[in-house]
This record gives sequence, C-alpha cells and structure tokens, in this order.
Amino acid sequence: MTGRSYAVPVPKGYRVGAWEVREALASGAFATVYAARLVGEGGPEMPGRAALKFLPTGTRTPRQLRHMCELAEREVELLGRLRAPRLIRMYDTLTVDDPGHPELDGATVLVLEMAEGSLDVVLKQEPKPESAPALLAQICEGLHQLHHAGWVHGDLKPANVLLLKDGSIRLADFNMAAELEGTHAYAPAFATPDYTPPELLWPEIDERGTRIRPSADVWAFGVLAHVALTGSFPLPGGSTEARSDAATRYARGTEELRLSPGLPEAWREIVRDCLAPTHTERAARVPDAGALLRRVEDAAGASRSARLPRLRPRRWRRPVLAAALVATALLGATAVTYALRDEPPATAAPPSCEKPAVYEDETHGGGYTAGWNSTWDFTVKQGDGGSQVREAQCLLRHLHGIKEVGEVDGDFGPMTHGAVVTFQKRAGLGADGVVEARTWSALRKGGEM
Repeated sequence: MTGRSYAVPVPKGYRVGAWEVREALASGAFATVYAARLVGEGGPEMPGRAALKFLPTGTRTPRQLRHMCELAEREVELLGRLRAPRLIRMYDTLTVDDPGHPELDGATVLVLEMAEGSLDVVLKQEPKPESAPALLAQICEGLHQLHHAGWVHGDLKPANVLLLKDGSIRLADFNMAAELEGTHAYAPAFATPDYTPPELLWPEIDERGTRIRPSADVWAFGVLAHVALTGSFPLPGGSTEARSDAATRYARGTEELRLSPGLPEAWREIVRDCLAPTHTERAARVPDAGALLRRVEDAAGASRSARLPRLRPRRWRRPVLAAALVATALLGATAVTYALRDEPPATAAPPSCEKPAVYEDETHGGGYTAGWNSTWDFTVKQGDGGSQVREAQCLLRHLHGIKEVGEVDGDFGPMTHGAVVTFQKRAGLGADGVVEARTWSALRKGGEM
C-alpha cells in the first residue's frame, strides 16, 4: 500500500493501549485498518495479533465529527451486543488520548480479529471460484443470524465478507447497520450503488437517515450471488452509474433483468427472486432470510445449518479466541483489501457433521471441525442454540461416539447437556455440562489426527 493516502495515518510502531501498530492492511474513505501485535498486558482473553480499525472520531469539522461518531457507534453497538458464528468478532474498543498527534487524538479504535482476506480479493483473482456455492451458503447463514437478531446490514458486498484461514467466512463492516424498529430501520445515507436496491438509489432522507428494510440485504445477496457464480453483474452497464440507471429502469418496468447464461440452473430462481424490482415483490418471494437460507443450502448442496433459538436477553461476553484469525473489511465503496496468502487449505475435503476434518489453528495446532466454526472458546450451555451447538453435537456423536447426545439439531437441550457431562467426565474435566474453552479443546483434539 505504499504511496496511498490513508483516512487515518498511523505510524508503524505506534502504541495504542496494549497494542503496537504494524503494517496497514486496508484503507477506505472513513477508516484505516492496521495489523497489530500485543506488546502490553492484555489479559488472558487477548490474542497475540489483531486488526485495529481506526475511525477519526475526535477530529474533523463538527458535522463530520457527528457523522463519524454515528458510524463508529453503530458498529460498536452491534458487535458489542451480537455474538454469532458468522459475524466478525470484536475484542475491545479504545480511544486514542494523544494531544501530541492531533490527527489521532480522540480516534475510536476497534480491536478486531484477523482474517486472510476478503471475498472481493478472491473474486479479483478468480472471478468464478469453485467454492462460490459453499461460501454463499455461509454468507446467507450470517445474514440470517443478523436479521434474526433484528438488524439490517445495509452494505453487504464482497469487500465486507471476510475469509478465515480454514475457508469459513464472517460478515464484517457494520457501520451502515441499523436495528429494526418494527418493519423498518434507519441507516446513514451512504451505500454501495451496485449492491443497493432500486428503491434506495435515490431515497427520501429525513433527520434519522434512510428508511431501509431487510429486503435491501436480500437484493444485495442476489447481486453478490450472481457476481460470485458468473463473474458479472446481473444488470447491464460498463460502469456503476450505468448499472444504477439500468436498475432504475428495471424497477420502472422499462428494463428487463438479464441473468447470465452461465448462472447455474439451481440458482436462477433464487437470484431472480432476490432481485425482484420492488420491496413488495421481493418480500413476497423471499419472506425472510431463514427461508432464503434453506433454498441457498439446497442449491449449494450444503448441509442444513442449525435452527436459531428463540431470542432472549443475553449478557455479552468478550470472546476468548486464542488464534488471531479475522480482520475487518473497510468502510466505503473504494476500500482496498489485502490479498490472501498463497497456501493450500488445511483440509483436503470440506468437513461435514458425519465426517469431521482437521484444520490448523495458529495457536493450538491441528483440531477437528465439523462445520467450519473454527472457534476454541465460544461458550454454549443448556438453553442455547445455533451452529456452534450443532458442531459440538456433531463432534460428540461422530468423533467421540456419544450417541446419547440426541438429534443433531443445534438446540442445547437436556440430552446434549447429559452428553457433554459424559464427555467431560471421560476427559477428566469439570463435569458442569458447559462447553467452554477447555471442553472445546478436548472435543477438537480427540481422535486420531
């Protein structure tokens, strides 16, 4: 990135809390992300490496300051309140206190996980990757988790889909995210035109921002799926402006949707429904992200993700992830991402519930995964639900032979609790029925690798 101007220039070696800034990873219109290493006392919960996202919330004009604070607050609020397997994780937030560097003084810093790169980089290197269907299933699962919790992403695009070393994905960059208030949410008047539905290309804006619905993310997913599967956009035009004009004509009925002949047949109806020209038609064809996920999983040939639990208040705990895996994508349509490492995946074949496979963790070494969740610390207990619970059930049943776990359904019920207790006793752990860091390690390390 030599020669680039950064939204927030930070010198290499600069200290922020317990972190030392290293090389710049990416920069957009309003934020810059840097690699960092832990050099101070960070506590047992902190990894050795992380990505620091700098937002200049202490500088600029009063109007810009209000805007930057709002963007930072949205991302901090969402990442602080939601913790889901397909969403990027945040370790901490910091505020720079350094009057000697006025361009940094007061900046908000998000301490986030490290990733290998973004889907945007993958698509530039390989416009139609073989893994696209599997990745789309994971992206849709993340969208379902987000919508289920009552949030709209507002800026779903390849640059905001991050890839972990094991091949799994996380959704990232929630500056445009908005919490639903009934059927609507209010987001900043900023988006990426190629992934914005026609009704929001020139929206009415009031003092609260732009009114958006979950169907905006459904449109963005349809565009993203077409791009990943065919290497082209679903509407004609050699530029963003031309494609936006085509989207407007399409919404008015004077332009037809011309899907690429290279789009696999199993995906054509899905993409067409996601790209219905109006919110009303889109909502009728795709009532929610959960229904879309089941269709996408069928088209991708992916195993069914776990049913999400009923929503209930839950205190957020900062994650304890030993391996630094995920980095943020950047705010803004012109964000620059960093390339994937040129190394083969740790597994020769994708894992499944019935056939867990080995993947490599930077801190813990080899460990089994049954669903690309890649965590060694995500605490789940009786009453919880989701893909982490499902993976624990898969490992108990198919790696450790504990059939008493019951049905692999992603619900942590009494039978799963009993199976965890049985495993913990067998492994010499405290038999409390809670799957936490030590139990995850024993689950993943068991068996012959």
